[in-house]
Amino acid sequence: MHSHEQARQLADDLMGRIYVALRAGDLDAEPVLTLACLLEEAGRSTPATRELLERPTAHLTTADVTRLGKRLLRDTRFEPTFALEPSLWAALEQALNLVERDVRSTGITGTLRLVIPDWDESGHAWVEFRGSYQGNGIWPAQGSDAQEALMSIADATQEVIMEMLWKVWPICPAHDRGLHAELEHKAAVWRCTGDGTHTVARVGELLPEHR
Repeated sequence: MHSHEQARQLADDLMGRIYVALRAGDLDAEPVLTLACLLEEAGRSTPATRELLERPTAHLTTADVTRLGKRLLRDTRFEPTFALEPSLWAALEQALNLVERDVRSTGITGTLRLVIPDWDESGHAWVEFRGSYQGNGIWPAQGSDAQEALMSIADATQEVIMEMLWKVWPICPAHDRGLHAELEHKAAVWRCTGDGTHTVARVGELLPEHR
């Protein structure tokens, strides 16, 4: 039997191995079977774990292992880390580059970057502004869609800038109210709620008047 912490760490390692192997197209049965045993041991029985443990290993085809490996990842709600899927980090960095256009065009200076603090064991990404960060961090999965990544980065950037500067940013010039990052027709935009909700600009396209 494993301790709770040992089981959690082993499960994380196995899910990472399965994810990488699935991506490479060379998944074998060993990590899939081990994860199934671990889940059953933890009382997390699923159709996939039962099929894996009830069928003779010799009868599992490559297609079976692939199918069941994918099912285990879905059942455990696995999400890859930035280390396993560097493209997710790259997507968030690209989004930050766009949001930084809005920051600079509205006259705000100071170092702006994407970081993972040493203390964040969950591996979130944080928008750091002038050496500080606020909020709850950004999950790797938020980098899987370019526009959702852009909205998340815009929201995080807004939060840390307002906290550090003690002022509302960015502002709708027509209503002198703060804007909010939202998705509109699957595109990240800055929206104002003054005098009826309206879109002011796409994220990355603010003008100096929005300072």
